[in-house]
Amino acid sequence: MEDLPEHVARNRVHWNDRAAEYVDDGRRNWEADEPTWGIFSVPEAEVGMLPREIDGRDAIELGCGTGYVSAWLARRGARPVGIDNSEAQLTTARTFQKEFDLEFPLIFGNAEEVPFPDESFDIAISEYGASIWCDPYLWIPEAARLLRPGGELVFLVNSVLSILCGPDDGNIPASDELLRPLFGMHRIEWPDDDAVEFHLPQGKVIDLLRDCDLDVEQLIEVRPPADATTRYPHISLEWARRFPCEEVWRARKRG
Repeated sequence: MEDLPEHVARNRVHWNDRAAEYVDDGRRNWEADEPTWGIFSVPEAEVGMLPREIDGRDAIELGCGTGYVSAWLARRGARPVGIDNSEAQLTTARTFQKEFDLEFPLIFGNAEEVPFPDESFDIAISEYGASIWCDPYLWIPEAARLLRPGGELVFLVNSVLSILCGPDDGNIPASDELLRPLFGMHRIEWPDDDAVEFHLPQGKVIDLLRDCDLDVEQLIEVRPPADATTRYPHISLEWARRFPCEEVWRARKRG
């Protein structure tokens, strides 16, 4: 393995090992006419995560996994590129490209260091990709570098509240009580997991985006429909109907 940052190397092993678990979800999303987002598959019409202007735009998906977000963009006229840290996930993505007869570039690499020149893209997007598995103090400046003036950064992450209320055991649903401190939140390693996540308080995200010449346009607190379901045990529907378990950030590069 090349000389990677420790968290990148660990997450590569983690996602290569778990890639098979996401094949069915990937196929379902590739098949879907309308995008859905997050662990409760909330329809795009209720979230509004996709940029309003997509047709003819250059896009990069940071941490693309099985590539379904890039597929949604391509079907709407964008020219997407996906980059992911896991060879196994990209193998699944390439299988789906052939199955659904839709091709776009897929790059094996670290979304904290993307092999494209400055100002190569109009859209940078991430749903549970670089947005939680890469260090925000590295991947967000990198996304800003890749965007042209006026370009959009859109990403979905676990909500701050879900992290503060989440037990160490990921099989136990989030509590109504605060279980960890907000101050100092950044790198998180769950005891029952071998991967490394990154989560920042909202104020720190705003500061970081502004420092990268990105102006926040919207913060969407995602609420699933009353009949939604999820296969993930760490958030119950009852909890997610009262508190946001996910956040979508939309920001635009100045200039």
